[in-house]
Amino acid sequence: MGKKNQTSVTEFVLLGLSQDPQTQVLLFFLFLVLYLLTVLGNLLMVVLIHIDSRLHKPMYFFLRNLSFADLCFSTTTVPQVLVHFLAKKKIISFAGCSIQIVVLLLTGCTECALLAVMSYDRYVAVCKPLHYSTIMTHQVCFQLAAGSWASGAFVSLVDTTFTLRLPYQGSNVINHFFCEPPALLKLATADTYSTEMAIFAMGVVILLAPVSLILVSYWNIISTVIQMHSGEGRLKVFSTCGSHLIVVGLFYGSAIFAYMRPNSKLMSERDKVISVFYTAVTPMLNPIIYSLRNKDVKGAFRRVTEK
Repeated sequence: MGKKNQTSVTEFVLLGLSQDPQTQVLLFFLFLVLYLLTVLGNLLMVVLIHIDSRLHKPMYFFLRNLSFADLCFSTTTVPQVLVHFLAKKKIISFAGCSIQIVVLLLTGCTECALLAVMSYDRYVAVCKPLHYSTIMTHQVCFQLAAGSWASGAFVSLVDTTFTLRLPYQGSNVINHFFCEPPALLKLATADTYSTEMAIFAMGVVILLAPVSLILVSYWNIISTVIQMHSGEGRLKVFSTCGSHLIVVGLFYGSAIFAYMRPNSKLMSERDKVISVFYTAVTPMLNPIIYSLRNKDVKGAFRRVTEK
């Protein structure tokens, strides 16, 4: 049957992470724990920063935005994945798949920008402490946060438009556990070169540029800290920077691997495992690494629980 006579796809079948029933049950509980920790950790951060006036500072303003983005980002995929672990037919409608891609890219790309903004905030705090209050004003913080969400919306619009404009006819089986452009392109029944180039270009804007800014910021922070006389202060900053860079490496590294390499018609099991890091693991780690280890946040939590 010719391509012109084929019916456009109205739903997709997701193969998931495993076809083995026992493995699916184990994965269900693993993802459930990750998701519960993600929701509890990020929701706690949003609430604490909102109600405690001592946390009304630029750093925590950005952290609240990051926690909200993580909540939306994880909720876009993980609940559906949990249902599919227990379902016989792992089906998602074309509309549902489209919405998932839009929200996933919006919140994920916003997080990329926010992490870069947060690294700049820490750079100013450590390297230019006397000018911090004049540089990181309320207006500047709002503009940086709004710019992060706007950049996420722009990249989401471009990637989604280029991906969904392609015809999808015939096969509707996605070898993945959620909908995202690289997995969907493998089913397109037209040339995907222009779409791949558009996604690559957006990757440069929202992945390579922010991670470069983060690395430059932390390099300057570390260079400044080395000159400190306090050994305890150096150790504390190195510990904080190290943990931040580990999470940044996991998030950006896995996302760059997924979105900034030549598109292959076959998705390996390794590709799906790598996707787990930026969809389920880093949204759970972010509140722990960036917030819950912080003495100000611990103090806010203690004050709230003692009321």
